[in-house]
Amino acid sequence: MTDNILDFLLDKKKSIQLESKVSNKNMGVKSSKNHSLNLLEHKTFPIVGIGASAGGLEALEQFFGNMPIDTGMAFVVVTHLDPNHVGMMPELLQRITKMRVMQATDNLKVQQNVVYVIPPNKSLSVLSGTLHLFDPVESRGLRLPIDIFLRSLALDRHELAIGVILSGMGSDGSLGVKSIKENNGIVLVQEPSSAKFDAMPRSAIEAVIVDIVAPANELPERLISYNKFIPIENPLSETESKIKSNLEKIIILLRIQSGHDFSLYKKNTLFRRIERRKGVHQIDNIHTYVRFLQENPKEVEILFKELLIGVTSFFRDTPVWEKLKNEILPDLIEVLPDDYIMRAWIPACSTGEEAYSLAMIFTEAKEKIKKKKNLFLQIFATDLDNDAIDKARKGFFPANIVADVSPDRINRFFVSEGDGYRVNNSIREMVIFAPQNVIKDPPFTKLDILSCRNMLIYMEPILQKKLIALFNYSLNPGGILVLGNAETLGNQNEGFEAIDNKLKIYKRTITNSETELFDFPSAFYPNKTVTAEKKNQPKVIENIQALADQIILQTYSPASVLVNSKGDILYITGRTGKYLEPVAGKANWNIHAMAREGLQNELPGAFRKAMNGFEPVILDGIKVGTNGGRQLLKVTIQQIEKPDALRGMVMIVFNDLLPKTEEGESSTDKSDPHKSSKRKKEDELELKRCHDEMRVLREEMQTSQEELKSTNEELQSTNEELQSTNEELTTSKEEMQSLNEELQTVNIELQSKVSDFVQADNDMKNLLNSTEIATLFLDKSLNIRRYTDAVINLFKLRKTDIGRPFTDLVSDLEYPEIGNHAVEVLKSLKPIEMASITKGGKWYNVRIMPYRTLDDRIDGLVITFSDITIAKKLEIELKRANEALHKEKKDQ
Repeated sequence: MTDNILDFLLDKKKSIQLESKVSNKNMGVKSSKNHSLNLLEHKTFPIVGIGASAGGLEALEQFFGNMPIDTGMAFVVVTHLDPNHVGMMPELLQRITKMRVMQATDNLKVQQNVVYVIPPNKSLSVLSGTLHLFDPVESRGLRLPIDIFLRSLALDRHELAIGVILSGMGSDGSLGVKSIKENNGIVLVQEPSSAKFDAMPRSAIEAVIVDIVAPANELPERLISYNKFIPIENPLSETESKIKSNLEKIIILLRIQSGHDFSLYKKNTLFRRIERRKGVHQIDNIHTYVRFLQENPKEVEILFKELLIGVTSFFRDTPVWEKLKNEILPDLIEVLPDDYIMRAWIPACSTGEEAYSLAMIFTEAKEKIKKKKNLFLQIFATDLDNDAIDKARKGFFPANIVADVSPDRINRFFVSEGDGYRVNNSIREMVIFAPQNVIKDPPFTKLDILSCRNMLIYMEPILQKKLIALFNYSLNPGGILVLGNAETLGNQNEGFEAIDNKLKIYKRTITNSETELFDFPSAFYPNKTVTAEKKNQPKVIENIQALADQIILQTYSPASVLVNSKGDILYITGRTGKYLEPVAGKANWNIHAMAREGLQNELPGAFRKAMNGFEPVILDGIKVGTNGGRQLLKVTIQQIEKPDALRGMVMIVFNDLLPKTEEGESSTDKSDPHKSSKRKKEDELELKRCHDEMRVLREEMQTSQEELKSTNEELQSTNEELQSTNEELTTSKEEMQSLNEELQTVNIELQSKVSDFVQADNDMKNLLNSTEIATLFLDKSLNIRRYTDAVINLFKLRKTDIGRPFTDLVSDLEYPEIGNHAVEVLKSLKPIEMASITKGGKWYNVRIMPYRTLDDRIDGLVITFSDITIAKKLEIELKRANEALHKEKKDQ
């Protein structure tokens, strides 16, 4: 039903435009202007579309009870009515407001300060300020009259469309307010807590960034206050430097908080969104709004969301999807090999409707192919808005998507869940959603389909040019590019072949060379700066005490080593050869690598334990393999707390142990039981050390398990982002490989451009000189900008005089007022023409005119000097002849 109504409105709009063209041809320019005025006449005042459902009557009474009667707006009330019940809404509202309330009829012209109410069992739309009624297809069940009207209102009124959502059940109206926001209208929603039924208000708030949220009785005042701050004309037509400066400040604030640069977005779009936010906060000065942004980071976030214009719907522009399904995708599938994975990219996917639409269309198109192929489609859907990506990933949509999705597709591709529908797994698995800034992040490459619809229209031509070149690079030869109905390739059509110009569908052609180098996006992670660890060396004090201490340490103290927290050896005292040995291969001065057999197994656990505190850890009775034998050791490991210069380092001290014997007995008198007892004690010590080591290992294992569990959860939650990042890194590598060829190409192009400019400059100079009219070009300060060769005959000019005031030059003209006349022309913009003679007796016609640029801006003066000597002499001779004739007649 919605598609039929919208098609009717679009067809009627086209017929009006066609009539306008015919009228222009038959009636001339005057008739054309009158006709255009008639077409625009209906857009001189706003139309407020009000949607309400259950509990809406009370909200409507509060709304109209506080609405003045002379607002200059028209109001259209659309409610959910029983199709078999005679509506009483007009009578009920007439008691509340002094404005005229009437039931809408077919082909009724909308007037200001009048309230129109939808009749029962009808759908209502508006075109050219005229209401049209339709019979609904569904007699019962889910009907969406609010969405139908608000969408038609958005297309008809654009920035003068105002949508109001009051109390109601369901989600009707959320698609409509999306369209209104897309067309620069304003959306007001009743505060959900003040509504009897908050489903409709909440659904609208979740769908878009609502401009005003307030109780129903406060909405009129907020709306009127907002309208007072709407600019009549776009100030950017003649923007002052202060406005430009404040606009750039807002762009800087957005970039600081969001990390995204809007400097290449269309300034008109930026200004409209800023003006809307100013109206919401009733701020009449852009400088004040800049200050408000500085003090309210939340407002910066809201403005950022506003600028994203995240508006989309399922199967938007139905003819495009039908073309893809019936012709383009089948032809593409036919030529692809079995087991091929098609790749598609949808930048600016918003909440995912377009990505899921493509997945459904592909599934349906593949079934139409007679020769079945095992093909798959992988869709990469990206957007700047993280919140929109989160919604898209969930794949859950409200029940009102039935306005855009047929019942067959609902049953096949969706699962009913609560008060909405969720995309089924077969479609969801085809799409990977990821946040991405298409301007600066690496693109996806080797694509078969790229759908970028209604994003380029918000960008400046230089950015459009860059992105189209980027799309050309990303697509495989033969790949499909789909643009929005208001977008075009423009001059960037090289490398593309039009499949359907009307639907904006293009094919990537095979090309061997790039014609232009563009700034390829790249998002590299910053290199981690590895700071060399400072190795604190003990300070050597050259005095007797230090030398004596050094001798004692080296001669009489036990062997020891000072290591850092990683085990790297910093300082050695005494002989450690019995306990440490260099490892084969590259030199490695790490205690763990150099420890001998026996010590190597025990040292790591004790070292980790010592690093947990400053208490010494002792390994007693360690058997270490030395050269040809074994040695008993006592190893002390302690983390150093003081002095501060050595804090965090570890001291390891080695003490040799002698074999233990019973007191008073020689080793020759030891009996076998004693030997057995000694071995038993040694085994017990060994067992104790093993138990300690196992306990430490068990604690470390538990900690590691907890860390691994946490890491695993994080990896699962970021799996899709990692897939996208991997693709971006691959693309970056490809971009670097092709950079050299692109640089060579752009160098040749730049050389060609320079040659063209030189030739054009020569042509212009020859053209001006060939006229033989002395011409002087001045800037606003009356400084010389350019001149023709003939000027040299009048002024003493050199090339170095460019930039000097022309009044400083010596002239042969007897025209002292020329400077004053030049200033007068700059002020009045009226040309001055005067004849003047030179010192040599030549006459010139001097004409001083304003210099106008192509955009009709005054940028200096043009002074021409036409030689009229012959004409002037003839005039003097003629005058003398006339005087002689008169004298002769008088004498007779």
